[in-house]
Amino acid sequence: MNFFVNYVGPRFVQWLLVVFFGVTITFLIPRLSPINPVDVALNRALAFQEMSPEGVISLRKSLQDLYGLDGTITDQYINFWKRIIVWDLGPSFSSFPMTVNEIINNSLHWTVGLLSVSIILSWIIGLVLGTWCGYYENRWWAKLLENFFILIYPIPYYVVAFVLLMFFAFYLPIFPLVGGAKGDPSFTLKYFFSIIEHGFLPAVSVIITAVSLRFIFAKALTKVEVRSDYVEFAKLASIPDRKIINKYAMKNTMLPQITDLGFSLATIFEGALITEVVFSYPGLGYTIYRAIVSADYNLIMGITLLSIIGIATISLIIDLTYPLFDPRIKLK
Repeated sequence: MNFFVNYVGPRFVQWLLVVFFGVTITFLIPRLSPINPVDVALNRALAFQEMSPEGVISLRKSLQDLYGLDGTITDQYINFWKRIIVWDLGPSFSSFPMTVNEIINNSLHWTVGLLSVSIILSWIIGLVLGTWCGYYENRWWAKLLENFFILIYPIPYYVVAFVLLMFFAFYLPIFPLVGGAKGDPSFTLKYFFSIIEHGFLPAVSVIITAVSLRFIFAKALTKVEVRSDYVEFAKLASIPDRKIINKYAMKNTMLPQITDLGFSLATIFEGALITEVVFSYPGLGYTIYRAIVSADYNLIMGITLLSIIGIATISLIIDLTYPLFDPRIKLK
């Protein structure tokens, strides 16, 4: 009982506070903007047809009610929370009559598929290579890998994405330039391989830079563990190196690695903005880019809210799973 009161309770309260302040800030920022979305929508409508003053007033009132901008700021805030609770994010300004929910649903699965595979693969590769190179730090292959990843690490991932795009989609047209798949969605091998073909370059651009970061992180943690007493005793006891690496070094560096994996997976709710824009990949990153360009506040707020709630929830889950990896937390 004390564990739930002292450990679980405060973290759940912290989650509530993060979500509350995140939603409040998301509500306020677009309303502080000098651009009024109702005026933008009116200008678009009046550009193609003439309307009487009474009709303009009626249309403005309808748009304010439709976009949740009717009434005082307090009324708007209360209605905003009511819509958040039922996850009704309203209509899209730029793609009306489509709703924000529909647009997010259409793009979320692309980002989840791309980033979940990329993040998990980069985490496993970086963890394994970094741990082994940290244990055998004086071997020639370990030094070669370290120099390679140190060289790659400072390069921004969007530069890698652009280079891959130019080489393998433009000069050597092996992979497609844009899109997430070819043809209509269907449960066929042809469509499945089309998804892999379109997502390969975006995934590789994320994996290359992510592996370098995780390699450096895992290698640094392993070098500390290798110098610990229990590893020295294990070596004196003639325990095989493979067992020392897997059962001792890697296992005891797992807690910060799990944290890194959790926070990396939380970025799925943001999308890989620049990578998706470079490859015109139809994920959340590309969707929010189009929303910003078209001043679609509802869509921007919808993706921002999804990101805030998603990251806060992942952080809560990470905190609650710590005792599974480190029993000392539960004992405290």
